[in-house]
Amino acid sequence: MYHAIVFLPLIGALIAGFGGRAIGAKASEYVTTLFLIVAALLSWVAFLAVAMGDGEMIRVPIMRWIDSGSLNVEWALRIDTLTAVMLVVVNTVSCLVHVYSIGYMHHDPHRPRFFAYLSFFTFAMLMLVTSDNLLQMFFGWEGVGVASYLLIGFWYKKPSANAAAMKAFIVNRVGDFGFLLGIFGLFVLFGSASFDAIFAGVADYLPSEGAEPGDAVITLFGMHLDKANALTGVCLLLFMGAMGKSAQFLLHTWLPDAMEGPTPVSALIHAATMVTAGVFLVARMSPVFEYAPDALTVVTWIGAITAFFAATVGLVQNDIKRVIAYSTCSQLGYMFVALGIGAYGGAIFHLFTHAFFKALLFLGAGSVIHAVSDEQDMRRMGGLRKKIPMTYWMMIIGTIALTGVGIPGTLIGTAGFFSKDIIIESAFVAQNSAAGVAFGLLVIAALFTSFYSWRLIFMTFHGKPRASADVMHHAHESPPVMLVPLFILAVGALLAGVVFKEFFFGHDYDAFWKGALFTLPGNTIVEEFHYVPLWVKLSPFVAMLIGLVSAWYFYIRSPETPKRLAEDHQMLYQFLLNKWYFDELYDFIFVRPAKWLGSVLWKQGDVRVIDGFGPNGIAARVQDVTGRITRLQTGFLYHYAFVMLIGIAALVTWMMLGSAF
Repeated sequence: MYHAIVFLPLIGALIAGFGGRAIGAKASEYVTTLFLIVAALLSWVAFLAVAMGDGEMIRVPIMRWIDSGSLNVEWALRIDTLTAVMLVVVNTVSCLVHVYSIGYMHHDPHRPRFFAYLSFFTFAMLMLVTSDNLLQMFFGWEGVGVASYLLIGFWYKKPSANAAAMKAFIVNRVGDFGFLLGIFGLFVLFGSASFDAIFAGVADYLPSEGAEPGDAVITLFGMHLDKANALTGVCLLLFMGAMGKSAQFLLHTWLPDAMEGPTPVSALIHAATMVTAGVFLVARMSPVFEYAPDALTVVTWIGAITAFFAATVGLVQNDIKRVIAYSTCSQLGYMFVALGIGAYGGAIFHLFTHAFFKALLFLGAGSVIHAVSDEQDMRRMGGLRKKIPMTYWMMIIGTIALTGVGIPGTLIGTAGFFSKDIIIESAFVAQNSAAGVAFGLLVIAALFTSFYSWRLIFMTFHGKPRASADVMHHAHESPPVMLVPLFILAVGALLAGVVFKEFFFGHDYDAFWKGALFTLPGNTIVEEFHYVPLWVKLSPFVAMLIGLVSAWYFYIRSPETPKRLAEDHQMLYQFLLNKWYFDELYDFIFVRPAKWLGSVLWKQGDVRVIDGFGPNGIAARVQDVTGRITRLQTGFLYHYAFVMLIGIAALVTWMMLGSAF
């Protein structure tokens, strides 16, 4: 069963990729989609057996991979509760994206290539989440990066798509460099890349109370680190990799540009695959991070700043997909705050629920774009509620799930209500030194999230139509093949929270996770978050209401107010609209100097020095010499006779002089 779950998407990718021309576009769509449906159903069977049942961790060997000296790496599938959760998320969302894409990409002439890329993307993510060692995880990690490059740049004839694909690839290489160094560091410390070996030996790195710093066990960037500091350094390097993949603050710039790919790609990247990889990495390595509290503090800070930063930028974006993209960035910040404070179950719970409502929002946005002739600017929409009513209600469900609509202290609430509130309340009771600031920033981010989410709904579906009469006349509801995935995701967005909250982060926590997530014995955050003050429980609810009412006033009651505020606070508006000017800053610090250095090395080093004195220079001298020699070959008989006479005279002279001596 587990072989089928992992390898069916790869088989589908190979069939569509190499045999797409032979079998045709329709067959490519149906084969890849059928394989994903089977994989998704089997994933739920695995989830019920391993996570919800009494099953222990399962290890499924595939083959020996590397056997070199002390490095022995076997390719095997590690199936525990954490893996089972990720299998459900990845395959369920990917399956629905495949079905949706049959309708969305109907007119694209390169459908076999698109579905091959989608299936390969899914396979790479499955390799990552089922990894039994760090090298296997890195293989899946890089596979996801390659697949994202191919999918973001799928419409390769668009310069903007090519630029976005390159940007995603390059920014992620920065994070991957840190991840790779972290893998090397763990191998130096533990002599193995296997999770079991690392987790078994990590307790030896816990410093005893009052102990003096020990001898250096690793040298990192010129610093000689003892056991405790070495573990912190390695965890920070691993987190650097997670920052790149999960688009955290400073390495987030690739995520909004990834919208250049087809909308189903955006749904898959943001809901189930690439951006969740960093969260999974930290959760999987929780036995290591728990012994590096300073690293967890950094994780908390970065997560909180990301949640706040992305929410502020989302307030003023006008592209419907970019608004949802910054929402993803912000929600990932919530997940990393949960990881940083030790609420690993809360982080994975939010990842789980987020997959449903974020996929729903992206696919719903795709349905809107499909209806209005590929328009993405919300300023050119409006009044679509009656034109596409099913899409409207699906977007409403996704929005109430994202903003966390629910009644505190009851079982009435959407998926996002339960998972997001768990993180906010856990941040309040956590002992982490950054937890207090994180709590405040997350509540503010919740307010901003509610505002920009309802702003999207009001600008897109309500008010007077701002599109042309022709566009509004042709606006139409999506076909069933695109709507059915929305209905299924809507069920998850509404019910996943109330159904699973006690398992992920409640009374059934230990029986559910079965040790797949590790916390030190003193970490009681799972119990303590239930007993926070009432005002803490109400804070995200009040923030959600303030955001909703503010958006209603701005875009329904008084539509001229946003424009007036933007004019009155032009500097702040431009600051947010230009995403805190990170792209411009990075362009000034990194891109321009790199281009200048490349130009100098090219024109001066390569062309002038290497080519000038090397191949081109030698060739020029040879041509010069041969040109002069060829002048002697005139073709006139009297020239040759004259040369022969000169030669004979020279020979006679040499012989006479030789005999004289």
